[in-house]
Amino acid sequence: MSDYRSVSVQDRRVAPAEPGHRMSRRAAASPPPPPPPGDEPPRGGRRAAPGKGGGVNKMRVLAWISIGATTVMVAGALTGYTVYRDAFGNIHQKPVKILTPRPPSTGALNVLLVGSDTRAGEGNAKYGQKLARTADAGGKRTDTIILLHLSPNRDKAQLISFPRDSMVQIPTCQNETTKQPMPGYRGQINAAYSSGGISCTMSTLETLTGIRIDHFVEVDFSGFKNIVNALGGIQICLKSGVDDKFSKLKLPPGKSLLNGEQALGYVRLRHYGDGSDIQRIKRQQIFLSKVVAKATSGELLTNPAKLTSFIKAAAQSVTMDPALAADTGKLLEIAQSAEKLTANGVKFTTIPWVPDPEDKNRVVWKEPDSTELFNAIKSDIEVAKPEPSTSTGTAPKVALKPEQVQVQVLNGTTTSGRARTVADQLSKQGFKVVGLGNYQAPDGKSLAKTEVRYAKKAADGGDYAGVLAGMVVPKPAPTAGKIRPTTTDVYTSPVALPSGGAKAAGTPVIQLIVGEDFQTVKVEKLPDSVKNSTIVAADQKNVCT
Repeated sequence: MSDYRSVSVQDRRVAPAEPGHRMSRRAAASPPPPPPPGDEPPRGGRRAAPGKGGGVNKMRVLAWISIGATTVMVAGALTGYTVYRDAFGNIHQKPVKILTPRPPSTGALNVLLVGSDTRAGEGNAKYGQKLARTADAGGKRTDTIILLHLSPNRDKAQLISFPRDSMVQIPTCQNETTKQPMPGYRGQINAAYSSGGISCTMSTLETLTGIRIDHFVEVDFSGFKNIVNALGGIQICLKSGVDDKFSKLKLPPGKSLLNGEQALGYVRLRHYGDGSDIQRIKRQQIFLSKVVAKATSGELLTNPAKLTSFIKAAAQSVTMDPALAADTGKLLEIAQSAEKLTANGVKFTTIPWVPDPEDKNRVVWKEPDSTELFNAIKSDIEVAKPEPSTSTGTAPKVALKPEQVQVQVLNGTTTSGRARTVADQLSKQGFKVVGLGNYQAPDGKSLAKTEVRYAKKAADGGDYAGVLAGMVVPKPAPTAGKIRPTTTDVYTSPVALPSGGAKAAGTPVIQLIVGEDFQTVKVEKLPDSVKNSTIVAADQKNVCT
């Protein structure tokens, strides 16, 4: 039955999203422990305007160096020379222990890239402000937190940057020094690393994003310098000369070949140009793209002497979890993705943020924009393709877009509000949601699996249903034959819908019955705040800064 009379009954389970939906990021908990050593407000006590690059981590370069290092280490190992293989034994390893429940694996590979500015170790202590020494790490913290996401078939990669000034809910973790549990609290995100190390950082991000983090790679100041030196330096171009006592950098206008020490000063340079974070971030992205390009170039890979030097420097400069350090296959996947990013343009996306109402020198993640970005990562942002008609088994007659698909969303579970939540997700991806409702199974229990249904008499119903099914995670198989809702309700979209959301004559209405297994709607269309905080380094590679 394809058409129904509206029952005009208020959907007892179609309710606004629960108020506590995002409380894990903002909710106050037990009093926080003392702040990590050396945490200070941004210079000048001011922050760039939201959506314009402010809050991007100043040492993200360290994380990118780790990608370049991994790339060439793998290339060297595959040559079969003993010296290259032995270099893998020099990789520093650190075990991971996560106390919180972990998100499910999806087949994607997610690697946490951390740039540690620990002052412990030879060559690190002289950089930055003097930090109070802790017994375990010499006052360590991280100014760089980046998530590298590789799709299940490894043909797509994304780099998501988390501002270190983000105020978030840090979960229960184990103190890295005392090994005792630490209660959760609301604090600055890099405090998780200062007190609980990489394990607490991974646990915090998994709790906040719902994304499974499989591995981590960490590099510090000295490692950064060693890798740049092993590459033979990196060439940059300046519009005007620089003589900055803060970064200890003095360079003439035009092109310069930077060694490791100069490169570190360059990526940390603040007092240059207009002094803005946006300009400094652009310089970092250009520099990083050149690092990865040189690390994967034929000039290096075909020069045994240079390659040996670089592999040794890279192996000694990074720390990984044991599972990644021992898995050449996984390292190869990361390396190949780095090469793709070099060819296609390195893209960095910073989590959308707004100033923290409790402290304007800190930030909180903008909602629902950040959640939509996380959903995009979890669903891999695959473009929906029309499925062959389930009624005929043939290809669709025309290529359909989400804007052409009309949907009635029904809540098939006992959890209130799910129909409206899913309808909002579909609307933001362009689907025309024409109504809501409930469906109660004969046994009164929740529907176990999500269903997509179309009218048996609808000639193209399978085609339209296939577009909808392709955007649902997990993906249901379209079924001919619609069900009668228990109740129905009108729907008002949070975004503008095609034709104002009115039903289009002659176009079938596809039913989506939400079951207990429903996870999310795939995200193709990201908010403007995400697009505005994405930088493509390849567009700037020939520009003098």
